Amino acid sequence: MALLEVKDLRTVFHTSEGLVTAVDGVTFSVEAGRALGIVGESGCGKSVTSLSVMRLIAQPGRIEGGSITFDGQDLLTLSDDEMRKIRGKSIAMIFQEPMTSLNPVFTVGAQIAEAVTTHEKVDDARAKDRAVEMLEKVGVSLARQRFDAYPHEMSGGMRQRIMIAMALACDPRILIADEPTTALDVTIQAQILELLKALAAERHLSLMLITHDLGVIAEMADDVVVMYAGEIVESAPVLALFEAPAHPYTRGLLGSIPTLRTGKSEKLTVIPGSVPNPLFYPGGCRFEPRCPSAFPLCRERHPALARVPDGRLVRCFLYDETVRAVDPALLPVAREQRAAAATAAAPATATAAAATSST
Repeated sequence: MALLEVKDLRTVFHTSEGLVTAVDGVTFSVEAGRALGIVGESGCGKSVTSLSVMRLIAQPGRIEGGSITFDGQDLLTLSDDEMRKIRGKSIAMIFQEPMTSLNPVFTVGAQIAEAVTTHEKVDDARAKDRAVEMLEKVGVSLARQRFDAYPHEMSGGMRQRIMIAMALACDPRILIADEPTTALDVTIQAQILELLKALAAERHLSLMLITHDLGVIAEMADDVVVMYAGEIVESAPVLALFEAPAHPYTRGLLGSIPTLRTGKSEKLTVIPGSVPNPLFYPGGCRFEPRCPSAFPLCRERHPALARVPDGRLVRCFLYDETVRAVDPALLPVAREQRAAAATAAAPATATAAAATSST
């Protein structure tokens, strides 16, 4: 049974220019003890999805549909007070930029201790001991002295460790990490990822990783959700996705990763254009204007997220046999495109292996 289950989530923002649909019918689940990676370009709705799970969408944003079920309880039906008891206790989050997430006028130790006293009935001395214990757990040296340090006195990697300590101080069951290695150098990125992996294994912690970095996904995730323009375009186990990406967008993302195996004569894949303005999504497939495999039906109809024979979910007419019902003449075209897609996926296997080994 899934520990966290999101069904048909729809999050919108009412702006002066119109209705912005940031998350549109997103469905996924996080199993106990497993790591789910959510990947896609900036503007695809990844961070809004994570904030929706935490019920931290501020005005003019609003969750307008769907359900978010944690341990059998729909979080969207809870009052604000009830949600505050869960947020930080059972479900914790590491935000994208630790310098802006930490309060600059309080010591890092005081902020970790506050997270403890907010959710547990302990005195200040016990809260301080827990904070020091967590600082040691995440690899902060001289933890008792660092308890009284301010965020600006620490490096970016150290601040990220503080955020992890704060998030895990109350022993949550799920940790959401939004771009946990942003703005960190490669060496520190590797340390932070190894720390998260070790803590997750030690505590049987479920992870939900939000990132644009497929190397992080290869290193950390068990399952992957690929988002584009507010919706899921592919969902699969991590190895299956890297070995044979199905959706043209997923293939484009994998093909754009430079690796040690990329020869001088080989060119990286370029996905032309940019993510569409959410005020003006295309009427058919949202990826169609940028898709090298698009055919006429893609401009006319919006594809559903369908299960394909290997069990993964893909939002693409190349894998949808119902195109026969629309126009039988399209089916051979779809089959040809599918064969071309399988051929294009072959180099991606080497890309996946290199991405995994280089992370």
